[in-house]
Amino acid sequence: MLASIFVIDGVRHLLKPDEKVDTARWVLDRVGPMLEKADPRIPTDPATVVRAKAATDVLAGLALATGHFTRPAAAVLAAGLVPTTAAQFGTSKQPTEFLKNLGLLGGLLLAAADTEGRPSLRYRTTHAVDRSQRAVKRAAKSARRDAKIAAMSAAAARKMPG
Repeated sequence: MLASIFVIDGVRHLLKPDEKVDTARWVLDRVGPMLEKADPRIPTDPATVVRAKAATDVLAGLALATGHFTRPAAAVLAAGLVPTTAAQFGTSKQPTEFLKNLGLLGGLLLAAADTEGRPSLRYRTTHAVDRSQRAVKRAAKSARRDAKIAAMSAAAARKMPG
């Protein structure tokens, strides 16, 4: 359900990018020079940026809706929503749009952080390291015990009359 608005709006803006050109221009006026310095191949034409964001929204929205790559898809949608929300706040034409975007952003951040009941990669990695360390300590303790038993057996064997 969260992804549906991105898919629908993305298709609409792919077909008619003019609806969002003013918003894109507001963002590009602020970050366009940085983009051009970073890489001159990055498009700074507002209509092209609107189409690129729309295509990204459709693809990431479909991935989120179908349950494929849900965390990365939610993160991509959230990252794309930040400049849009900033533009909505900056232009303040429709305060309800700004609030809607904040709500969507919150939902996307939750979806990006959700592990679907499975432990996160960080948790699994940390616990795997802990298990490995415990296994090494157990192996060392067992080796010391075996060495002590072997030494005692060798000492006992030397004391036996032969």
